[in-house]
Amino acid sequence: MIDYVIAPSARRDIAEILAWTEENFGVLAMERYQKLIGSAIKDIAENPNRLGSVSRPEIAKSCRTYHLFYSRKRAARAGAKVRKPRHFLLFRMTEQGALEIGRVLHDSMDLTEQIPEEYVR
Repeated sequence: MIDYVIAPSARRDIAEILAWTEENFGVLAMERYQKLIGSAIKDIAENPNRLGSVSRPEIAKSCRTYHLFYSRKRAARAGAKVRKPRHFLLFRMTEQGALEIGRVLHDSMDLTEQIPEEYVR
């Protein structure tokens, strides 16, 4: 497994997603979604080029996205069945060789407007 870091902006995204999920769907749904996000992060840390990981050069150099949908089965085995996840992990490999989760974004968002500033340098 590759070392990974979760950027502050991604941590905020996760906190907001989980708060919204709890408010709208309850604690159990929030816990399932939290496990799904964790499974997705572990999945791409094991293989950043896995099925569902998409290179996004139109957004930024070395940027990739991974929809949580592709980690549903793994998360379900851990008791976190989420039928229709709606979020992407936006990530890249750093120059130090670590995987960096830059954002966790709803799939209806315009990703180019949500890209972390450090990704476009």
